[in-house]
Amino acid sequence: MRIVASSDWRDAVPFESPVLVADVVPGEPTRCFACGPDAEPLPRTELWAFKHRHPKNHDGYVRFYCAAHVPKVERRMPAAPATAARSASRPAAERRAPKPVVPERQRATCPNCFVEVSATGECGMCGWSA
Repeated sequence: MRIVASSDWRDAVPFESPVLVADVVPGEPTRCFACGPDAEPLPRTELWAFKHRHPKNHDGYVRFYCAAHVPKVERRMPAAPATAARSASRPAAERRAPKPVVPERQRATCPNCFVEVSATGECGMCGWSA
């Protein structure tokens, strides 16, 4: 049996970016998550869907927020590659050239049972010798 993730409207909501709820899922008025269950339901045109990351669920989870409680979007600058930072800090004499790629040599195989022949030239399965 193969288990697959279901597909629904939450897949269309990008991570860490507020989207108007009316644009993603129409329906009846609903409440802001931060205002709590005692708050008055708001029209979906006044609520924002925000998809949070979750450490154990790669799909994350979506919460609805009013304009006063929408989480702030934190813009992160892309980090410089670690290899460039390390190589720039080392003197030129310490930098090493990459090792050349050596192709793996073709090993002898038995013509009868198609297994790799040992270094002695004898097949361990059928006894054929080269």
